Amino acid sequence: MNTTTTTTTDLQLADTLTAGAEALGLTLSAGQHKKLLAYLTLMAKWNRTYNLTALRDPAQMMTHHLLDSLAAVPAFAQADNVLDVGAGGGLPGIVLAIWAAEARPGMKVSMVDTVHKKTAFLTQAKAELQLSNVSVHTARVEQLQVGQLFDVITSRAFAELNDFINWSNHLLQPGGRYIAMKGVMPQEEIARLPDGWKVEKTQALQVPGLDAERHLIFIERS
Repeated sequence: MNTTTTTTTDLQLADTLTAGAEALGLTLSAGQHKKLLAYLTLMAKWNRTYNLTALRDPAQMMTHHLLDSLAAVPAFAQADNVLDVGAGGGLPGIVLAIWAAEARPGMKVSMVDTVHKKTAFLTQAKAELQLSNVSVHTARVEQLQVGQLFDVITSRAFAELNDFINWSNHLLQPGGRYIAMKGVMPQEEIARLPDGWKVEKTQALQVPGLDAERHLIFIERS
């Protein structure tokens, strides 16, 4: 790929990010914008070797991953200590951390995954993007132990809601909540929630450029 093509692609990605954030009602600083693009570049580079995502085209990764994660960011506006379960390539964890570093400086974002190559990537992303608000854990979430419990636990396409809660609720502080990122509204999963848990609310998301259903499911102890 020659330099001109690369530059054109980079400009197109930058424009897509700007327009997408605007459509979502998010104001990104120059620093946030730059780091989100750097993260996408890093993910595309590592993906060639480590298979972090099935998507190969950076333009698709921008829409299906970055903007998809950014659409959920306002839901975390009051969070202080967030755990992203099955974090994979850092979605939504890294995206949330980049936003929070400026927009909510007190927020901490932890990510856990069982796959070493994925947590190696997350550790590299933390270093390269200078994200001091990020912690990375290589572990099964049901075996994870932490010094401070989380007020929000999230996941994106990780597991059925029942398993998600059963495996991780020992990490949720009293009064804390789950914010699960799902595609089509998971009515059957909601019906199978473990005893003692309820859906507080659901929220449909409109992801710019993505013609697919997206929902946030907010779950609390009943």
